[in-house]
Amino acid sequence: MKVGVTAPAGFMAAGAAVDIKGNGSGKKDIALLASRVPCTAAGVYTTNLVKAAPVLVTQRRTGAGRLQAVVVNSGNANACTGAQGLRDAEEMARLAAEALCLSPELVGVASTGVIGVPLPMDRVAAGIAAAAAALSPDGGEDAALAIMTTDTYPKQTAVQVEIGGKVATIGAMAKGSGMIHPNMATMLCFVTTDAEVSPGALQAALRQAADRSFNMITVDGDTSTNDMVVALANGLAGTPKVEPGTPEYKVFADALEQVLIHLAREIARDGEGATKLIEVRVKGARSLEDARKAARAVCGSSLVKAAVFGADANWGRVLAALGYSGAQFDPARVDLWLGGLQMMAAGAPVPFDEEVAAALLQQPEVVFTAHLHAGDAEATAWGCDLTYDYVRINGSYRT
Repeated sequence: MKVGVTAPAGFMAAGAAVDIKGNGSGKKDIALLASRVPCTAAGVYTTNLVKAAPVLVTQRRTGAGRLQAVVVNSGNANACTGAQGLRDAEEMARLAAEALCLSPELVGVASTGVIGVPLPMDRVAAGIAAAAAALSPDGGEDAALAIMTTDTYPKQTAVQVEIGGKVATIGAMAKGSGMIHPNMATMLCFVTTDAEVSPGALQAALRQAADRSFNMITVDGDTSTNDMVVALANGLAGTPKVEPGTPEYKVFADALEQVLIHLAREIARDGEGATKLIEVRVKGARSLEDARKAARAVCGSSLVKAAVFGADANWGRVLAALGYSGAQFDPARVDLWLGGLQMMAAGAPVPFDEEVAAALLQQPEVVFTAHLHAGDAEATAWGCDLTYDYVRINGSYRT
């Protein structure tokens, strides 16, 4: 089965290389995604008060519930670029619309890269023209490559689901490696589906799925200015229209959540300089919000992340993070496991084999489970270890 944004019927994509960053890397840095027909659209955006120009433009357009294409550049965030940045974002949409014979209001815009640098619009224009000429149902991989910054591999997925007797496909691509932290999207993600979904249902399902996936990952505690998740539904699979509160809605929302959780885990796994994926499961919390706070705090702890990198079973750091998370619980009731190895029971340490613990911490996926015994709520968060390479990458990001 094909993966990525062109897996659903009627979607085409492409990527082009125009050296937006000006470093001669040769990497693709303009992506174009388009549907044969207009789509229902929804979006979830960064909660950072400082929002990039393309976020402002696309947020307004998805608010109207209709898009047919999205144009994306990497290498330049078009953030903190003033009125010119807004004009450039609008011009990106206009250029893509012109190439596709669409209204500019049907084109979303996204950017990712260095903040505070004007877009080289001559190169952007050339890239949009090249991408439009290369649009293909097989262009999803090129588009996924074009939206990457410090990612080490493209992130794509797709699932199929039966809705009202018809098979629909949900495909997606995402980028994200640094400046990854809730809330909201913590990266760029573009979701496509050939299911027919009402605007209200698509927005509700996207918000719920983002809350359980992208809002539960952290790499470095920095929330980007450019984060967005945009979903497009073109209805070409011929499914009954998905509406809130229907059985079809639950089927669609569950499949969308599956897609976004897969991509969220891949983003955390590919965190800048990372060598290990960290998964934190919190059970027995007083409320869902407490469970989420606790899980995210552990994933975001620099001390926990450093201990995982060094394969040091310093489990007290996990308890410390739980304690400052804001979740309400009795420390004397907490149980803690590393993988299947129990390290704490009823608030007291449990003797464990250090060699077994070190071996668990050297695995590519490290799982901590904390039971708070304060209620019935649970949540899972994802992060990565903190390595020397993270500092190296971010010490020279602009070069």
